[in-house]
Amino acid sequence: MNKKPLFQGSAVALVTPFTETGVDFKALENLLEFQIKNKTDAIVICGTTGEPATMTAEEKKEVIKFCIEKINKRVTVIVGTGTNNTKTAIENSVFAEQAGADGLLAVTPYYNKCTQKGLEEYYLSIAESVNIPVIAYNVPGRTGVNILPKTMEKISEHRNINGIKEASANIDQITDTANRIKDKCYLYSGDDAVVLPIMALGGKGVISVAANVIPEKMNRLTHFALQNNYEKAKDMQLELYPFIKALFVEVNPIPAKYVLSKMGLCKNILREPLTTLEKTNESLLDGFIKEFIQ
Repeated sequence: MNKKPLFQGSAVALVTPFTETGVDFKALENLLEFQIKNKTDAIVICGTTGEPATMTAEEKKEVIKFCIEKINKRVTVIVGTGTNNTKTAIENSVFAEQAGADGLLAVTPYYNKCTQKGLEEYYLSIAESVNIPVIAYNVPGRTGVNILPKTMEKISEHRNINGIKEASANIDQITDTANRIKDKCYLYSGDDAVVLPIMALGGKGVISVAANVIPEKMNRLTHFALQNNYEKAKDMQLELYPFIKALFVEVNPIPAKYVLSKMGLCKNILREPLTTLEKTNESLLDGFIKEFIQ
């Protein structure tokens, strides 16, 4: 395989901090520095966790340019550019490349529920429009469409398809996909709860929600696995598992933003229709903050 992994280890699916009237760029800069200080291997901007569905096109462009400038090549920058309109996804991808992104993360088209042929054409169209690596993102629980292993095998042949972020929660399917793409592109976990199982199948890392609040721990977990130190990786996966599950007690990124606000890194502001964490879940997360966050 001539392709190199876009990143190895832990990539954070970064939240977008907001004020009551717009993007909080001061908090965004602090979040970037917090991630880099704590050894995050890559930063994903405008992924699902960043709430791009409720950001204006101009806000997204400003955030992308701001992050790329502030990171200044210190770590890999990946920009989320997928949408349910192939033409718009291509435009987003071209903009991200021109802004200086190292790679792209393209979620499957949501709501449309296209066929496998539609998925194939969507990804190949995006990959053909740019000259940087593209990671496909399979999260059928959110999008209503599933990238089947045979489909991923087909699109993995393209020179710019670097891999797949797998969040289907179907280990049998993920194993099939891993087997089919092993000499063509790379596998990444899209689910913090099963980082080790996916990396044991040859995965190169995780695109992580938990890394927003425990970046150094997610870095260690993934690098133990990359070093084939599965005993230490197993211990960390099991240790972090209860906290990871708590970070999904409500839809992402509601819990993550609550924890970040408690850490003083951003305000607990989400864009509607997302709402702040229910009071009944605050005490659950407060307990984990005391245990896992120094």
